[in-house]
Amino acid sequence: MNAFITVAAFVIALAVLIIIHEYGHYLVARLAGVKVLRFSVGFGRPMWMRRRGPDGTEWVVCAVPLGGYVKMLDEHEGRVAPEELHRAFNRQSVWRRFAIVSAGPLANFLLAVVLYWLLFLHGVPEAKPIVGVPEPGSIAAAAGVQRGDTILNINGEAVASWQDVRWRVLQLAVERQPARFEVMDRDRRIEWRTLDLARFAADGFEGDPLARMGLRIYRPDVEPVIGKVMTGGVAERSGLRSGDRVIAIDGRPVRTWDELVASVRAHPGERLGMELKRGTEEIRVALAPDIIEQNGERFGRIGASPHIDPQSMQGLITTVSYGPVAALKLAFVRTWDTAAFSLRMLGKMMVGEVSWKNLSGPITIADYAGQSAQLGLAAYVAFIALISISLGVLNLLPIPLLDGGHLMYYVVEIVKGSPVSERVMELGQRLGLSLLLFLMAFAFYNDINRLLSG
Repeated sequence: MNAFITVAAFVIALAVLIIIHEYGHYLVARLAGVKVLRFSVGFGRPMWMRRRGPDGTEWVVCAVPLGGYVKMLDEHEGRVAPEELHRAFNRQSVWRRFAIVSAGPLANFLLAVVLYWLLFLHGVPEAKPIVGVPEPGSIAAAAGVQRGDTILNINGEAVASWQDVRWRVLQLAVERQPARFEVMDRDRRIEWRTLDLARFAADGFEGDPLARMGLRIYRPDVEPVIGKVMTGGVAERSGLRSGDRVIAIDGRPVRTWDELVASVRAHPGERLGMELKRGTEEIRVALAPDIIEQNGERFGRIGASPHIDPQSMQGLITTVSYGPVAALKLAFVRTWDTAAFSLRMLGKMMVGEVSWKNLSGPITIADYAGQSAQLGLAAYVAFIALISISLGVLNLLPIPLLDGGHLMYYVVEIVKGSPVSERVMELGQRLGLSLLLFLMAFAFYNDINRLLSG
């Protein structure tokens, strides 16, 4: 079932993003008077096709769904009848061509604004910005962050949820700027904690970067009771069941789920004796946690999650919502900040300040699509908004074959007063294709590594 949800969520998200992007090109082309021959979702062999509109535009769904295109009347693509020359793309002014090409990425940004606006307007249940116990030796521990601290603002900017904390800290971490927290501790005293983010490793953005800094969401003490066991995991193979209470590990009493996790993580591949209580019966099992290696860290995992009483979590959730105008303003700000953050991350990758391991391919994106869909509609909508921004940013990069590459040619044409030569465009296409293939191969490599490392 999880695999079906992942595939379905990925396909739906991809279809929405492609259709919105290509419709941006299509709509502006029609407004500019350019004849559109085909609107295609996907590449390769057509699986479905209909002709619609006064120009008989072909609306097509193709076999390979990783993209799409809008084919316009163009003398570079074939012969154009004399009476239709004025409707050919290549006959349009450079400003009209610029508008048509830029409309695709702009449509993706506009989609993100609309989705964020709906989310901020409706209100999203989010975790309160309360911090759990920081890992010993972490950046947060060095800053004096304590369990139960409620973060009020970061560098003077108010935060209302853990998502706000995550977003602001990541922005500062990319720039290696300190994060100064104003917090209210468990005794309701106002304190200050300063995180030295210059210490944050370049490869730390993969996975959960805040956890690597020692920042974890606060949770009340959870009893060491098994909630779910992962199919095929160590816990299932060892006979653990939902409802089992872990009493001790290697003779050491276990009082909370965090103590259970700490014991498992500290003994990767080592045999542990676990004492359980199942109903009125006491059971002993022996198991060896799987060895997980991630970002140079080696730890154990058995593939089990805790049973959590929903009532105990109610006080840790807040619903953040805004009025129509404030929500729209915040939607524009979030879209702009996310796009700028993506560009900064790319720039840091280019100069080696951020690891290329953070580059993700379709496998990782599909995994996140499935995870967000299982968390609920709000999380899935937020995921689509984020990927829509990423798609817009990617397409604006000055790489031939992408929209940004065409826009680069048009800028040159505006400056020099004449179009770029056919030879230059041909060489650019070859270079762009090579670069895109390299990036795709690297992204797939990262995806496979993530799968193998768990």
